[in-house]
Amino acid sequence: MTNSRGLQGWKEECAVVGVYNAQNAASLAYYSLFSMQHRGQEASGIATSNGERITTIKNHGLVTEVFCDDKLNKLKGFSAVGHNRYSTAGGDSISDAQPIFARYDLGEVAIVHNGNLTNARKIRDELIREGAIFQSYMDTENLIHLIARSQKENLIDRIKEAVNKLEGAFCFVILSRKKMFVIRDRNGFRPLSLGEVTNADGSKGYIVASETCAFDLIGAKYIRDVEPGEMLVFSNKGIQSHSIMPKNPYPCVFEYVYFARPDSKVFGRLVYDIRKNMGKELAKENPIEADLVIPVPDSGVAAALGYSQQSGIPFELGIIRNHYVGRTFIEPTQQIRELKVRLKLNPIRELIENKRVIVIDDSIVRGTTSRQIVKILRDCGAKEIHMKISSPPTISPCFYGVDTPNKEELISARMTESEVCEFIGADSLAFLSLEGLKRSINAQDYQYCQACFDGKYII
Repeated sequence: MTNSRGLQGWKEECAVVGVYNAQNAASLAYYSLFSMQHRGQEASGIATSNGERITTIKNHGLVTEVFCDDKLNKLKGFSAVGHNRYSTAGGDSISDAQPIFARYDLGEVAIVHNGNLTNARKIRDELIREGAIFQSYMDTENLIHLIARSQKENLIDRIKEAVNKLEGAFCFVILSRKKMFVIRDRNGFRPLSLGEVTNADGSKGYIVASETCAFDLIGAKYIRDVEPGEMLVFSNKGIQSHSIMPKNPYPCVFEYVYFARPDSKVFGRLVYDIRKNMGKELAKENPIEADLVIPVPDSGVAAALGYSQQSGIPFELGIIRNHYVGRTFIEPTQQIRELKVRLKLNPIRELIENKRVIVIDDSIVRGTTSRQIVKILRDCGAKEIHMKISSPPTISPCFYGVDTPNKEELISARMTESEVCEFIGADSLAFLSLEGLKRSINAQDYQYCQACFDGKYII
C-alpha cells in the first residue's frame, strides 16, 4: 500500500513515461507522471526534444512540487520522457534523479529507467577501470556509458549492443533529438504499455507508460503492452519493432498484489479484478465467522470486497486513511511510532466496538505496522480481530526493482504463521496460498516471478 505500508515495508518502484509526436508532449508527460505518483515520491523529472536540442528539468519532490506552469513552458518539443523516482539503487542527491542527460559523439540523449540491474556493479567497475567517470550512483548510468563507448555507427545498433550486456529488470525509455527508443527486458519483470494520443490537428502521437492509468487521465487509447525483449523505435517514419533479445516472460506478481493502481491494466489484466479474486480465494481457503470485513486502505479494499462477496460477511470501511500526512519531525519513541500509524489510519469506533472483525491487508513485511493496526482496533473495543492477507507470506527480498527489506527483516522468513499471529496480537492470521494466488490471476500464457514468496529467483 502507498498507505500504512509506507511506514515499515514495501517501497514503491519507479514510473516511466515517453511521449512522441505530440503537440503538448511535456504536459502529457506531466499528467502521466501525476497519475503514477504512487510508484515514486522521491523525485520527478521530464526531458523534452524539439528536434534540435534536449531540455531537462528535474528535482526532489512530488510532480506538482517540481513542475509549475513556468517550468513546463520551458520544456518545448514534440517528444518527452519522464520519471518518478523511488530509489532502489543510488543515493539521494539530485544527480541520482532522472532523466539522465548526456552529450556524446552522436548527439544528445536522455534516459529514464524502471527496474534494477543485477550486474550493475560488475559493469560499473569495468567501465571505471577503462576510464569512465560517473556522475551518479544509479545503475541506469551504465547504459549511457555503454552507448557512448560503442563502436557501432548508429544509435539503434549501439542500444541493441548495450542492453544485451545488461542483466536484471529494466524498462528504458531513451530520447534522442529526433527519435525515441523503448526497451523492456527479456523477462518483462516490470510493466510497460503502449498507447495512442490524438493531437488537436487530428494527427496521431504515441505514449508509453508504466501503467495504463496514465492513458486514462490524458485520454490516450491503449494499444498493447511492450513485449519482453522488444525495442520500439519511434521516428517520423512511425513505429518500428525490433526483437533484440530472446524473451522469457516472468512478470512480477507483486504488481497485482500491491504496487499498481487498481484501475490500471498490468500485463494485460485489470488489477482491480485480480485483487477481488484474491479476496475471494482467501475466503474460500480461510472461512471464519465474523461480523464485519474491513480493509486496510487503500490496496486492501478490492481484496476485502472480494472476501465479503464470497463469504457473505458485510463489508465496511472501518479504517479511514488520511491522505494528507507528510513527514513528522519528532523523536522516534514507541509512543510516537504508534502515533504515526494513527495519523495515517483512524478506525471508526462505532463500527468496530464489540464486533468480530476480519481485517484484509495485501501483505505483511516486518509486522510492525500490522501489530499497530491490531492495537488500535483493540483500543476501539473490537471483540475479535482476524487478520487475513491476500498474498502468501513474504520470505525473500526482491532484486528486480523493488526496495524490499533484507531477508532477516522479513518476519515470515524467521517466524511461523502462528508466531507472526502472536507477534501482531491478532486472534487469528491466514495468508493466501501460492496456489490461490495463481488461481486469482488465472494466467495461462506465462508464469510469474514470485521470488518474494518462494525464494526462486529467475536471474
